[in-house]
Amino acid sequence: MFSMLWSFLTYLVPFVVVLSTVVFFHEMGHFLVGRWCGVKIDAFSLGIGPELLGFNDSKGTRWRLALFPIGGYVKFSGDANGASAPDNSTIAGMTPEERALTLPAQKVWKRAAIVAAGPIANFLLSLFIFSALFYANGEQVLQPKVASVQADSVAAAAGFQPNDLVVAIDGSQIASFEDMSRIIVSSPGIPLQFTVLRNGADVQIVAAPRSVTEPSKIGPMTLGRMGLVGSRDPADLRHVTYGPLTAIRAGANETWFWVANTGTSIKRMVTGQASAQQLSGPIRIGELAGQLARVSVESLISLIAVLSVSIGLLNLVPIPMLDGGHLMFYAYEAAFGRPMSERVQEIGFRFGLATVGALMLFAVSNDLLNLLRQFKIFG
Repeated sequence: MFSMLWSFLTYLVPFVVVLSTVVFFHEMGHFLVGRWCGVKIDAFSLGIGPELLGFNDSKGTRWRLALFPIGGYVKFSGDANGASAPDNSTIAGMTPEERALTLPAQKVWKRAAIVAAGPIANFLLSLFIFSALFYANGEQVLQPKVASVQADSVAAAAGFQPNDLVVAIDGSQIASFEDMSRIIVSSPGIPLQFTVLRNGADVQIVAAPRSVTEPSKIGPMTLGRMGLVGSRDPADLRHVTYGPLTAIRAGANETWFWVANTGTSIKRMVTGQASAQQLSGPIRIGELAGQLARVSVESLISLIAVLSVSIGLLNLVPIPMLDGGHLMFYAYEAAFGRPMSERVQEIGFRFGLATVGALMLFAVSNDLLNLLRQFKIFG
């Protein structure tokens, strides 16, 4: 019994740490810009559901720690809920002074800045973490040299040869075998133009990585594979150290890689090019957090950075209830000089609530099916 409880805690605690950190920074972005814009803030909640702990600050904001650590919200004055849907009936009953402190009363650029601050805070968190890790640890860099080519692979058919040095893909310089592998893995079925240095001369090779679906710790993933094998010669491996500025640049590149990779994954799932089973929910995140916590603290911190990018980008999807939905409404208002009608916005928020709820249920069902597969109960 004790061992089962301990095993559960080894997954729960890292999960709470990872998700709470990402959510806290996201909501703090909304909070800080909202305060800067002069909006009254009723509540800052880390987690959802019944309040466990809380206090009121000098400006009347209720700071809450809630029971279920799977989200959070900032509730501005005039909001109907934590998703910042306007409470028009309550606003109508306010005095002019009170109404001036509500979110809907602000100029459209202020509202857009407050909403965009959440995802931006997520990207900045990822940038800080990646930069700090590069600065503290440096990086092991394997030369992008082909040691061998797997038989009957895409690479073999395209004409790759042992000792080829990949110097660019689609015109972008390649500094390491990992850089090359990342592009290949994230480009299933997409033709890529490789610039290869062979016997002192540049050779151009065009090849599309084979699209394969493989199991992973977070469920089935659609990946690109070509059959290129990297060198194992220690002479081709070097350790790179970073100063403050170069670490920030490396951190920015890493953050952008995960932004692009996450965006591509979302696009492929929406267009049906990738399996929707890749959509992960809290169970899978908790499982992965527990596994990485056992590897090292740095692995867990890296997960925070990757998840922060994902949550920031997902929140920018133009679905009402999400930050991207609010920004879509504000873009309409800025373009036409008037907000969308209350009726249209109400329908939009209801649609958004249904969509987000359905996606959450689907993600949790994916998580449960993945667990069943792991225990060989299903599939």
